[in-house]
Amino acid sequence: MSAAKPARRKPGRPKDTDSADLRDRILDAAELEFAAHGYNGARLRQIASRAGVNPALIAYYYGSKAALFEEVIRRKGALIAAARQANLDALLARTSAPRVREIVRAYLEPQWDMKASGPGGAAFVRIQARLHAEPEARALNLRREIYDPTAKRYITVLAKALPHLTVEEVSLRMAFLVGTYLFMLNDLGRVGDLSDGRVPAMEKEDLLDHLQRFLAAGLRAD
Repeated sequence: MSAAKPARRKPGRPKDTDSADLRDRILDAAELEFAAHGYNGARLRQIASRAGVNPALIAYYYGSKAALFEEVIRRKGALIAAARQANLDALLARTSAPRVREIVRAYLEPQWDMKASGPGGAAFVRIQARLHAEPEARALNLRREIYDPTAKRYITVLAKALPHLTVEEVSLRMAFLVGTYLFMLNDLGRVGDLSDGRVPAMEKEDLLDHLQRFLAAGLRAD
């Protein structure tokens, strides 16, 4: 009786032992491609080339470009959301009445840390800015899923620190905060343009300090 032949893997199907590494390579490559070309301009074949894999492997893992894009957003978006939660936990553990500036800083820092983490982090920041400016249902659902629970917790804490404002007003100002920091985070060069070059490019800590003061003042305003 002849020995049973090992089951053949389907085309594009990886060995189990290398699947985690391959997924990371695909997601890293997709991050760079989506950041460079946006969702509509990105091509799966180019992502496969960047990752050094067969395009069929992307289809095997993710099925479609939309599913791949969503996984790219969830992977690092979840890290940012978790870091914001941890920052707020640490702040509330130190004091039951944190200052508005401290709350703002706790919210902002994970984004700058992500950008400074390397090319992938900077690419993700560009994708995230596109996501927040994108009106399509896909982008809206991702924002709600990944970022809204954390943002709403910050709104609750800010509302306690700003008793002269309604929760509705604090929510509106939180939306202003998000739009402002995303614009500045992407370093579009507008500060240099508007100051005729008198304000140079700022390091992370300097920019965060300026934003922290500006946004906290806006949140506190009557």
